[in-house]
Amino acid sequence: MTPEPPCTPSKTEPPAVLVQESSGSLVLPFAYSRPAPDTLSYLESASLMSGTLESLSGLGEDGSSVGSDSEINGPVRRTDKYGFLGGAQYNEGSEAELAVAVARQREMKWLDMFRNWDKWASRRFQKVKMRCRKGIPSSLRAKAWQLLSNSQELLVSNPGKFDELEQEQGDPKWLDIIEKDLHRQFPFHEMFAARGGHGQQDLYRILKAYTIYRPDEGYCQAQAPVAAVLLMHMPAEQAFWCLVQICEKYLPGYYSAGLEAIQLDGEIFFSLLRRVCPMAYRHLKKFKIDPILYMTEWFMCIFSRTLPWSCVLRVWDMFFCEGVKIVFRVGLVLLKQMLGSVDKLRELQGMYETMERLRNIPPENIMEEVLVQEVVSLSVTEALIERECSIQVRKWRESRGELTHQPGRRLHGTRAIFEQKHRAAAISSGGSLSFLSSHIPPPGPLRATLPPLSRERFQPEAIDAFNPQDSSRRCSNFHA
Repeated sequence: MTPEPPCTPSKTEPPAVLVQESSGSLVLPFAYSRPAPDTLSYLESASLMSGTLESLSGLGEDGSSVGSDSEINGPVRRTDKYGFLGGAQYNEGSEAELAVAVARQREMKWLDMFRNWDKWASRRFQKVKMRCRKGIPSSLRAKAWQLLSNSQELLVSNPGKFDELEQEQGDPKWLDIIEKDLHRQFPFHEMFAARGGHGQQDLYRILKAYTIYRPDEGYCQAQAPVAAVLLMHMPAEQAFWCLVQICEKYLPGYYSAGLEAIQLDGEIFFSLLRRVCPMAYRHLKKFKIDPILYMTEWFMCIFSRTLPWSCVLRVWDMFFCEGVKIVFRVGLVLLKQMLGSVDKLRELQGMYETMERLRNIPPENIMEEVLVQEVVSLSVTEALIERECSIQVRKWRESRGELTHQPGRRLHGTRAIFEQKHRAAAISSGGSLSFLSSHIPPPGPLRATLPPLSRERFQPEAIDAFNPQDSSRRCSNFHA
């Protein structure tokens, strides 16, 4: 019999504890042996993952739910325009609103693109990219993300597949972890505030379905906030196929065992930082702060737990269009803002102070339009990222030996996905590839993967316990 999504889970369990074994490796056990700690400290420890200690006022007795508008006894809680009831992501509505006439004009332009999407994606992609950088209208964001990622085509070509996945039993190992993670995802958003509410149930359905769809990958805890953001904008089945595209086209290997791809991208990121902001690079190198300590959550969650929500949406708009290049650029811009001047570094006299700054980025220091402008103007291209990727793969092979698995390809956004689709269609029909523009490069070089380490990964506590000075463990053992 297929297990139902949890409606009344048991009392909150504490997070898994990192254990230091005699061999020097870090082990993150599945079992939760200790009694449940105080609820507030548990939620605080969970929120450390995002570097923000959210206000816990208004939580229910179990500490996991503030209740949706329809479920709260007493006065209705007021949400912001994004659906947040409070917490670090709550928006006071102080930013300037787009004029109604301008918003309507942008909607009409996007609707026109929707009607002729293939033409726009193939012949007028630069205009699509420009409009994504300006921000997709909120009323059309769900449709736009699906078209940009080509997940809508997956949905249409796989009718009933999501329902079939739902009906399957699923691996109890993954289902247990997913169930424990549900209440951690944006607990101050009206969609996920109520324990056992429709938001948490849909999130459970999506994450369970992915473990069945890709049993070789299973579940990674960083997938949960990504799936939750998608659910805020679209129904569960559409969100599932969008998640599939993120995991397989945009960020392949990010959520696989061992976190191979994120480790490699950490080395690429640090090398790019040396070009973009040498001052920040020297500071982090001086205190031996490895990229894996601060950029893992940024990249794997696509900044959904780091930036103000208006910035998150703008970053995701560009990410779906242009691919992982945007993630690299945002991370570099943040480091440049936090560590890019003598005055800022004067306050950060050690590793602890620096890590606190990177994990608690003041939202008032991140202005939406300023961030977008700096991201757009940063000269970090797809070609530069892939060239650096080749260099880091070679270094890895020299220091750690030959790669075990056949590397996969990463597609840089809409244009690359669109061309891969049409290239495959042309080959299958025996047609010509002449419709592809000669100046557009093929998908980037092979992505490196390493031997799998552990299926238990991405626990926030691992970040706290990780010792960057122990070079024997370094990135290879970060597998919470």
